[in-house]
Amino acid sequence: MNDLITTDLVRLDADLGSDKHAVIRALAGVVAQSGRALDVEALVADALAREEKSSTGLKDGIAIPHCRTTGVEVPTLVFARLSPKVDFGAKDGPADLAFLIAAPAGGDNTHLQILTKLARALVKPEFTDGLRAAETPEDVVDIVSRVVDAPAPAKKAPAPPSPKESLDSTPSPAEETTEPAARRRLVAVTACPTGIAHTYMAAEALEAAAARAGVDIEVETQGSAGATPLAPATIAAADAVIFAVDVGVRDRGRFAGKPLVSSGVKRPIDEGDKMIAEALRYADDANPPRVEGEVTAGEGGGGGGANESWGGRTRRVLMTGVSYMIPFVAAGGLLIALSFLLGGYEIVGPYGDIAVNNTLFDLPDPSALGLDHALFGSGLMAYIGALFFIIGKTAFLFFIPALAGYIAYAIADRPGIAPGFIVGGLAANIFGVVEGDFDNAAALPATGFLGAIVGGVLAGLIAHWIAGWKVPTWARGLMPVLVIPLLTSIIAGLLMIVVFGKPIGWLMDQLNDGLNSMSGSYAVLLGVVLGLMMAFDMGGPLNKVAYSFAAAGVGGASLAADAPELKIMASVMLAGMVPPIALALATVVRPALFTQPERENGKAGWLLGASFITEGAIPFAAGDPLRVIPAIMLGSAVTGGLSQAFDVSVRAPHGGIFVIFAVDGRWGYLVALLAGVLVGCAAVIALKSLGSRRTELATV
Repeated sequence: MNDLITTDLVRLDADLGSDKHAVIRALAGVVAQSGRALDVEALVADALAREEKSSTGLKDGIAIPHCRTTGVEVPTLVFARLSPKVDFGAKDGPADLAFLIAAPAGGDNTHLQILTKLARALVKPEFTDGLRAAETPEDVVDIVSRVVDAPAPAKKAPAPPSPKESLDSTPSPAEETTEPAARRRLVAVTACPTGIAHTYMAAEALEAAAARAGVDIEVETQGSAGATPLAPATIAAADAVIFAVDVGVRDRGRFAGKPLVSSGVKRPIDEGDKMIAEALRYADDANPPRVEGEVTAGEGGGGGGANESWGGRTRRVLMTGVSYMIPFVAAGGLLIALSFLLGGYEIVGPYGDIAVNNTLFDLPDPSALGLDHALFGSGLMAYIGALFFIIGKTAFLFFIPALAGYIAYAIADRPGIAPGFIVGGLAANIFGVVEGDFDNAAALPATGFLGAIVGGVLAGLIAHWIAGWKVPTWARGLMPVLVIPLLTSIIAGLLMIVVFGKPIGWLMDQLNDGLNSMSGSYAVLLGVVLGLMMAFDMGGPLNKVAYSFAAAGVGGASLAADAPELKIMASVMLAGMVPPIALALATVVRPALFTQPERENGKAGWLLGASFITEGAIPFAAGDPLRVIPAIMLGSAVTGGLSQAFDVSVRAPHGGIFVIFAVDGRWGYLVALLAGVLVGCAAVIALKSLGSRRTELATV
């Protein structure tokens, strides 16, 4: 076992804090006290980051915060029996048993397999009952050791009745009519973001539920300890498939056409019996949800896979693209903001000269380059600022291709990624295709955010269609790596350039012209409109049109503080900050109006809003759109209008409160933000309170 757990790593009936964050920090502190932590802060950060992806609370009072981390060198398990209990987000209440599972970032499969045995044991009542009854740390170590040191049980493969069985007895005709023809067979895939705990607990829960139902099941655990793919014959013989995953299923096409039950990785732990029954029901259904792709049995009414409506599928596809795009925008924007802080906003001019002609040992002269606002007048700050600006602008170049690429990935899996990136590059004109001299160049239409959505969907649908072609056996290996990407890139690329490029480019121009026409005497109204756009879809198309309009203006703006482009950027940034902060404030003022997950999201909303990441409001809007969206639109509209009225301007395209150094009219900036937050908070509380009273009246 290599001392996975020792008595130094056990705490019985311990008060480790009032919330899960405090407990995780305390458990990490136990690791440090035992001398097993290389970097306790890294361990804490990685465990909390995993917790943000999804809560690690399980039913029956168990919590399993876990992570792969550079903070430990050997696999480490800390156990605490909590008194009082602490809420880790489980549906049935707080936890009294908490394990912190820390796997080395470079740990080999032997270490991970040990942790896998523990994860599987956690769903067995006899294991957790023993932990609750333990009187000493030695008892706990003994109970855990028996689990992780035990040899792995041999996996029973479902098998048809053997010929011997039919020879041993000859059933009568009556017996033949009452005896089942064969046992039902299912296959499943489980996977979680970390691949340490939930992956294997879900597998164990499904196997136990299948045994109770008298059903054969084979589970493929796509975890950190590696995955043994299910045999093609096993998949072919299965009546249905279960995907219990929080990440994508590897090689999903193997299951094409199979009746499908799809859920998050935690559902089998809570509802394993129900999922097995659901899978058997779908297996008998004439037109069940199926895994995408060619239907291999029965008629092909297959409904497009998974248990999703078309609206749900559309949202999932778009949100997949947006979620992968956001890091490019956030990292790029903040790097650009930092470049302005270090090198001054004039860095947009000489950054290339500095990067090419200067080094850390030959620093630039800020005064000679016109960098009057370089931090401390330092050549080092100017040099670092120039490099940050280049890195940030490069990150921005990728955000539209990333959006298109991962929209295509959400539709067609891995074969869609390359074509999606290619059409996204066309949407951004990343190649810089122009005709004529520099001053009068005519460029290939840059269709921007809208083009990325259209192109990503096109690439995904085309790749998905080609993946369904029947090809000879020898060509199947070439399909995902050559044929699908090549043909999809050709077809989707030509459609984007020849058919969709100019119409979408024209639409983007009209939107920009419409916004420009509202500047000047209609500046306050323009601020209100931009505020409404920023809050309406929180990172969606309207939000990104408003942001792109503002950011493009900043790129060509004069350095005068009253430049209208800089005022538009201020309105957009401030309005985009309002929704997460207003909702975070509402969860503090009236917490009873929000669910526990929403209150947790509210804690993150403060920082997300302050950083100008409007998407921090999405979890609230998704759960209650009719009350949340109008409220935050009202708050953002107030802020956008006040920003224009106060002549606030900002030279940074991203960064929120952290780029206040780049703001002119800082008091107006703060007043506009505060007013919108208060209005948005009051509106969402009022609407939710009204809705709550109606619900209560309806249930009397």
